[in-house]
Amino acid sequence: MRITSRATRGAGARRLAGVLLALAGLIAATGAAPGHATGAPGRTGAVTEGADPIDFAVVVDQSDSLSQEDLDREVEAAALIAQGEISDRSRATVIGFGSSEKHGQTPVTEVCPPTVVDSSGRSYLNGCVKKLSRRDARMGPGTDFPAALRQALTRLTQDDRAGTPKVIFLLTDGKLDVRDSPEYGADAVSRQSDAARQLGEQLARAREESVQIWPLGFGDAIDRDALKEMAEGGFRNGCAELPSATPRMRVVGSAAGIDKALQETFAAARCAQVVQGTEGKPPADLYVTIPKIATDGSITVSKHDPKVSATYYDPRGRKVRTDGAFDGSTFEITGQSGPVEALRVKNPRPGRWRVHLEAPEGHRERVVAVRAIWQGQLRSSVILDPASPRPGEKTTVEVRMQTRRGVVIDDPDEVKGITVAARLTGSGFEPVSVPLKDDGRAPDTKAADVRFTGTLTVPSTADGDLALTAEMSAPGVTSDHRPFNARITSGPPPVTAALTVERATVHPGGSVTGLLKVDNKSKETRTLRLGLADQPPGAELTVSPAQVEVTAGEGRSVPFRVGVGSGTAPGEIGARVTVTDSDDGGRVLDNTFLEIGVDPVPTWWDRWWWAVAAAGATALALAVFAAVWYVAQRRRRDLAGVKLELRGEGVRPDELTVRAGQSPGGEFHFVVDRARGAAPSLQRCGAGTAASYRLRRTPSGEFLLKPPQGRERALRPEEAAALGDGFELVVHDRRAATGRGRGVRDRNGQRTRGARDRARGRTRDRRDRRDTRDTRDRSGDGDRDGARVRPPRPSSGGEGGAPGDGGGPSSGGGERRAGASRFDPNF
Repeated sequence: MRITSRATRGAGARRLAGVLLALAGLIAATGAAPGHATGAPGRTGAVTEGADPIDFAVVVDQSDSLSQEDLDREVEAAALIAQGEISDRSRATVIGFGSSEKHGQTPVTEVCPPTVVDSSGRSYLNGCVKKLSRRDARMGPGTDFPAALRQALTRLTQDDRAGTPKVIFLLTDGKLDVRDSPEYGADAVSRQSDAARQLGEQLARAREESVQIWPLGFGDAIDRDALKEMAEGGFRNGCAELPSATPRMRVVGSAAGIDKALQETFAAARCAQVVQGTEGKPPADLYVTIPKIATDGSITVSKHDPKVSATYYDPRGRKVRTDGAFDGSTFEITGQSGPVEALRVKNPRPGRWRVHLEAPEGHRERVVAVRAIWQGQLRSSVILDPASPRPGEKTTVEVRMQTRRGVVIDDPDEVKGITVAARLTGSGFEPVSVPLKDDGRAPDTKAADVRFTGTLTVPSTADGDLALTAEMSAPGVTSDHRPFNARITSGPPPVTAALTVERATVHPGGSVTGLLKVDNKSKETRTLRLGLADQPPGAELTVSPAQVEVTAGEGRSVPFRVGVGSGTAPGEIGARVTVTDSDDGGRVLDNTFLEIGVDPVPTWWDRWWWAVAAAGATALALAVFAAVWYVAQRRRRDLAGVKLELRGEGVRPDELTVRAGQSPGGEFHFVVDRARGAAPSLQRCGAGTAASYRLRRTPSGEFLLKPPQGRERALRPEEAAALGDGFELVVHDRRAATGRGRGVRDRNGQRTRGARDRARGRTRDRRDRRDTRDTRDRSGDGDRDGARVRPPRPSSGGEGGAPGDGGGPSSGGGERRAGASRFDPNF
């Protein structure tokens, strides 16, 4: 398309460059190309592992409407196409086109000739696509669609490979424009008319050569009718008999819809599926889910900036390698140094994958998107009942699907929209096809169990071997066309057999039991062989006994066992158990599906976690009990709040209250201070102080007093205990006062004195308190502090006071209190 204005040129160029980049990611991500659908020429029934090859050409509008920057991005896109192709049997061609308007110009430049995309081919393609970045002066600025399609068709058909799909992806931001191309006519009108005619001829050629054309248009200058004509004019049979697989044109008007449109277009052309993952700016963890049905696919990371790095983790949380084999999958990464990288995986583990992103400072501004593009090449496991039918006999066909990893598909959502048919071929009749259903209607036994069943009548002219093949069509699904071989029998079968085996879950090295019922109506001994079919790689399944002898006229049941090898990987395994008659040329008597779930061998923790948990719970309970008991004992022994009272004949009483934190370990040390010139008083001291007393409380609540000299003895609250030298000590316990009804227990846990002793103590307390109040009233003095209170000393000479107390009129109505001027260490 020639330039009409700078605005049109810039907008179209940016959109096309974005499209090329997105398409590169898509092609880098997939490479699985299914075989042609029924009716496509050159179809092959060969069963191969891995993704099917594809011959494709990327035809890029290289007209003057693209800037140099856009052409550079086309180089990146074309390089990713080569790097990301899964099948090393595929071939890629890259073509740039414009127009030819004067002598020496050519409308087409083939920058990369058809190249097999193996390891060396990828290296070559990575270099040749760079030629797109240099606009050749021999190319005119117009848009010559006929010349571009002619070159692509020639390359795709020059070495016809039977059964390999051929696809052209045509990228353009304009419309047919050969007004200045003299080879199409003498004037602009005739040139446009003749080019349109030649375009129709190339479309007819594409249709004849079975080449699909998928036009992708961008911007407002697109000729929608022309793009639609190109899509409908080429080969119409897609990769499957599905509407979505039929070539069609797509137009995107804004950059916001480019990714989605290209993903859908590319997936439809390849019979693949696209799963949108999460987005985020690095550093971040992005997630995408690969379905169970996927056998070939890729995780693409649209990072835009090559400085962004990605690390991949499988659904089990394990970091996977980016080259080689791991856990039954094969990995290969490409594009790490470009704007889009792809981790291609063969036999991916289904589930939620994590992609961890990192980027240096200054490279974290762009939003990165992760997607999974996948295809499921399913193995069909087929059962025919009876296994060896007679001509004209009605049979039941049942088909089950599994992946190459042996995963049995049992979720109908995984194959939503699938159609299944059985195709019977053999000697003496034309092929017969019947649809199979999973709707729970006879002969199907259960709906939505992903077992498709139908009824097929063997043609009456059948006279030899039979081959039954399952054909599947669904978005993202292809079939391996693996046949079930049978043989026609005539008359009633001399030997009949029936196999039964239930689904089971075992560990590697375990086994599953089954039952064979056999009835030999012949007149001779028959040898039957048990075998396994449709085993996935690495399953290591065996059946025993492998051989059963049945005498003439005998009917019996024979138990058998299917062993799972110790090296079998955990997961779901699907196979088929068969029984054949060795004396009748290996005629199949019966077969049945086998489903085994393999769990990992339990570890020591798996076997004994309950015991460890129980022991831990018990230990925790004991620890909690011990802690509670310790705290309770400590609280019971704590002396905080206990008041000590010193009494003596001719001595004013003194009191000392134990405060919180002053009785570590339930012990309180004190001395009787007999300093000269002062009345004896109680003073707190440290352990080991000379002439100190130790008071402690036992867990049972009993007080024990250890004097400086002598043995430790028990003290009862509110009762005086002799200290020597005429002194007595009384212990007042608030805790005992609040629980008097319970009394106090001694060391042996027995109660101390009863109600009589407590009553006597209470009487003495009331008398002392009354005397204290009387003395305070007479002296006009209040308490010194809240910790020490001196009640009046017992009188020995009348109310005038005790001798030597300094009482009398000269005392001012109040006697000198002993220790009034002393420092109290308790504060």
